[in-house]
Amino acid sequence: MTQEVLAERASLSPDTIRRLEHGSFSPSLDTLRKLCSGLDLMLSTLFESYELGTRNESRELVDLLATRTPRELILATRVLRALFDELDGIAKEASAEAAAAAAAAAKAALQP
Repeated sequence: MTQEVLAERASLSPDTIRRLEHGSFSPSLDTLRKLCSGLDLMLSTLFESYELGTRNESRELVDLLATRTPRELILATRVLRALFDELDGIAKEASAEAAAAAAAAAKAALQP
């Protein structure tokens, strides 16, 4: 997402977004609320990430879904299931290839 898009979504100026990214000022609580609104995050998620020094992607996903309509949630669920099915298939293929390579290496090691 561009700074301009985020600024529009958050009802902030693009300059404010740039200054936030560069850490050149300390934002007010109102500015942070607007920023979180533009990012589809709860303010508590932002503070937790800052305090722990790491992102919590699961919580970010929950925050994102909390702003969606029931129809959007149904569509998001379908997309995620299709994505996870594809990822599971890729993982199974990789596992089968690794097992075949290990078996071939073991067989080669036993050959005189």
